[in-house]
Amino acid sequence: MPADLIHLVRHGEVHNPDRILYGRLPGYHLSELGHKMADVAAASFADRPLTALYASPLQRAQESAQPWSERYSFPITTEERIIEPSNWFEGGRLRFPQVLGQPRAWPHLINPFKPSWGEAYVSIEARMLAAIDEAWSAADGGEIVMVSHQLPIVVVARSVKKMRLAHDPRHRRCTLSSITTLAREGDHFVEVDYQEPAGDLLAASIDLGAV
Repeated sequence: MPADLIHLVRHGEVHNPDRILYGRLPGYHLSELGHKMADVAAASFADRPLTALYASPLQRAQESAQPWSERYSFPITTEERIIEPSNWFEGGRLRFPQVLGQPRAWPHLINPFKPSWGEAYVSIEARMLAAIDEAWSAADGGEIVMVSHQLPIVVVARSVKKMRLAHDPRHRRCTLSSITTLAREGDHFVEVDYQEPAGDLLAASIDLGAV
């Protein structure tokens, strides 16, 4: 029996005092506040019929999945396809519009609709939906949690709403430790809920998001 619901959970705040765009770079773990956010998100699902837990291989996602694993006694299944996209700006500090004054960045800014600075939106969409579909099919009923990252979750949300994938990164709806919930209708997924269980902690957080 496939899953009833798929919950896409974003990781909590990352310890990043230098405010680097970390992307897929190793060594970026949750801050103390990030751990609290992850625990709040997991606690918000008490008494839900959870049956499986997946997480991106990146440290911040694995740490954000840990409270879910501990509270509900599920192992964390690492799913490579729900990882953060790579991008050319990893390891630096991206500031807009200042970046437009850097000639070496120009070739990577030529097509924001693809986008030209990193993995194409259609590629993110394809791998995310494939991972979601496979997890849904493999479930023994109940509800599934998948801990991922801002851009992959936003791409899925826009995809299932039939919205254009290209968008302004500054206007994304996917806060730290937020939960975007999907259900299956016929041969496709639809969004049925969006929650911010760590909403009270957001004001004290730093969220650089992604490009």
